Amino acid sequence: MRTFNAGKITFEYPDMWEVEKADILSNPDCIATLSKGQDNLINAVMFPTATNLDDYKIFMEDAISDDGGVIIASDFVRIADLDSIKLHANMDTPEINFDIHTYVFIEKGDIYIFELRTLDVSGESEREFKNIIETFKILK
Repeated sequence: MRTFNAGKITFEYPDMWEVEKADILSNPDCIATLSKGQDNLINAVMFPTATNLDDYKIFMEDAISDDGGVIIASDFVRIADLDSIKLHANMDTPEINFDIHTYVFIEKGDIYIFELRTLDVSGESEREFKNIIETFKILK
């Protein structure tokens, strides 16, 4: 396992995942982008927020549905010793069909969103993603 550290946050990730250059020009809130091959991409963003998990869960579900996605599961969970939203959805576009797995944390006025976009139907990438999230820490 390797350690990713970006100021306020840290997490561990498996060696087979590669840290990509975060695309802060199109998404200035991006703090990390990791990939595993062509079929798996994790993006992590952080920005100040005035919302809470209850309201953000509704917002996320509406955004996925508005984009034509199908929500498979959306729950409140406790992971990494923090309360979070865990969402799983499927997106079917004319170009590609993929799954989205998302964890959202809101702590001390900041929101942290980790999203896996994957074509992996075996569940291996989703398990690796969950293991990454379990190591997530907000530094003091």
